[in-house]
Order: sequence, then structure tokens, then C-alpha cells
Amino acid sequence: MRAAPGGSRAHGDGCTGPVEHLIRAGYALGGGDGCIADARRHALAFLDQAEADYPVLVPARTRDLTQLVVSELVTNACKYAPGPVLVELAINIHAVDVIVWDSQPVVPVARTADPDRVGQHGLEIVKAVSEALFVEPQSVGKRITARITLFDPPGGGTTRR
Repeated sequence: MRAAPGGSRAHGDGCTGPVEHLIRAGYALGGGDGCIADARRHALAFLDQAEADYPVLVPARTRDLTQLVVSELVTNACKYAPGPVLVELAINIHAVDVIVWDSQPVVPVARTADPDRVGQHGLEIVKAVSEALFVEPQSVGKRITARITLFDPPGGGTTRR
């Protein structure tokens, strides 16, 4: 996967200006065996390329959270939506955006905490680790964007390299 230089794009997140990305990359997943692992590999390759080609350093914590968010969002899309899943990754000097589109028009809702519930915690996890989470209905299906900060919280994490 080779990412292309990014441009401007408004995310519908309430910001008045567009989001400037250094690079963006997208790919389709068929939903078969191994697609979630493939999605995580694509995410790591994207972050490696961003560090190699642009003046951005991706902390280990951000790499781990990006893989987690990709895994959770792709799992939900493959489980609940028929057809392909489209994944797009974008990065700027502040954050990584993980964007997942699927054909299911139903907007997911994080459930209330229940320590006895087994499974169905994916959206709760994504909300907890993301700086922002946007769900946008589309003419077909929906697009979910999770924004993961590149900055480690104060006193936490180390950078890769």
C-alpha cells in the first residue's frame, strides 16, 4: 500500500476549516478470514510510511491505539454489514484519522457499561481511546471516523525508534 499526499477535507466535525492531512491511504476489505489482521497490517504500514516520508513521529502508544481502533471498527463492520468494508487512514501533525465505511445504515450506539456483558464493547473502547469519534450517515451505509492523537498523555508512553 502506498499512500498519496493528502489535501484538505472537512470532516463534518463542527470545525469551520478543513483538516489538512500529510497523506491519506484507503483500501477495501472483502470481510473474509484474515481481513481484520490485514487491516492492522495496512495501518502499521501506513504509519511507517508517514514517519519515513514526512516530519511526523508516531508514538508507540498511538501505533497501538490505531491498531486497536482499526481492529474494533473493522470487526464491527464485517460482523454487522453486508458487502465490502472501506478503510481510509489519514495523518497530520496532530492526529491519525481512522475512517471505516460500511453498507449498514444503522448508526451504532455505545451501550451502557455492564461488567456482566460478554462482548459488544467495541464502540465503548473506540470512544474511550479516541480524541474524537464521528458517525456520518451516507447515501449508502455510514462512515465512522475515529481521531487518535499523536501526543502521549503527560508522563505516559514512549516513542518508537
